[in-house]
Amino acid sequence: MRHILLLGGTWFLGRAVAETALLRGWKVTTFNRGRSAPDLAGVEPVHGDRANPDDLRRLAARGPWDVVIDTSASEMAPRQVLAGTTVLSPVADRYVYVSTVNAYTGWPNEPLTEDSPVYPAPPDADRDFGADDGVTVRYGKQKAGAEAAVSSVFGARATILRPGIILGPGEYVGRLPWWLRRAERGGYILAPGRPDQSIQPIDVRDVAQFALNDTISGPYNLAAPRGRDTMSGLLTACVTVTGGHGQLVWADDERLTAHGVREWTELPLWRTTAGTWAIETTRARAAGLVCRPLADTVTDTWTWLRSGDGPVEHPRWNDHGIDPTKEAAILAGLV
Repeated sequence: MRHILLLGGTWFLGRAVAETALLRGWKVTTFNRGRSAPDLAGVEPVHGDRANPDDLRRLAARGPWDVVIDTSASEMAPRQVLAGTTVLSPVADRYVYVSTVNAYTGWPNEPLTEDSPVYPAPPDADRDFGADDGVTVRYGKQKAGAEAAVSSVFGARATILRPGIILGPGEYVGRLPWWLRRAERGGYILAPGRPDQSIQPIDVRDVAQFALNDTISGPYNLAAPRGRDTMSGLLTACVTVTGGHGQLVWADDERLTAHGVREWTELPLWRTTAGTWAIETTRARAAGLVCRPLADTVTDTWTWLRSGDGPVEHPRWNDHGIDPTKEAAILAGLV
């Protein structure tokens, strides 16, 4: 039986990792503050703050583990990640850190492979590192610094996962849930860009499966295969699964830009930069990454939304979605 330490473990990706590991019969210890959501039945929960050195030492005393899987460091400074990996290194064989494609200097403007350059960032950077560079670049630098922290301690025992957009049951950001709720309302639905625009969202459960692969090391991009899915396929699936009452009306990039529609948030997943959906995943697929059909992700997310087990409250949820009045004004010129 394998024994894993999961940093996080109560919502979205962390919960998916815990559920998948338990289904395999593995022993799972979770470490979190116990604030966001209940602990999953079957795990061995340890509550504490990973920014607290005493809590980290108390956690390390519960080891050893075959692997640490870190899904909860999105808001942590690299130096905090460095402190945690230093404490856990003697009691863990491997460390899997979930980063992001934002760590690449070229995202979202250029196609990406694992050989693409990441932001130069020291492993002991604090929360102010990159503060003068704008939100997207600062976030990328913070994640690159955290990657450096993990690699500096675990070396060849480190695995760095760089997913693009993760969707699926439990999503807290609100991208796919917004489209599903909008499709549920029906009527004319403002659809962004080109219907054949290639997109690469990946299901949270597929990321979880890959994170538990004990044969991987080094960096891996995680996204659906390029050219498989389209924006039309995603939105049509949303309309279909919610009852088929809506009609998609497509507006090109120029029209949306002229109306001041904010990319990425007002119409979630719409972005005009060339590299947004140009993530090469050959290395991960060769190592065993399998991506389920996007329609399954849409269907299962809709089932989850209707189950009453709604998303964890998160401020990013409110960032997504266009005001109905603004949507109607744009649609007035199209229908």
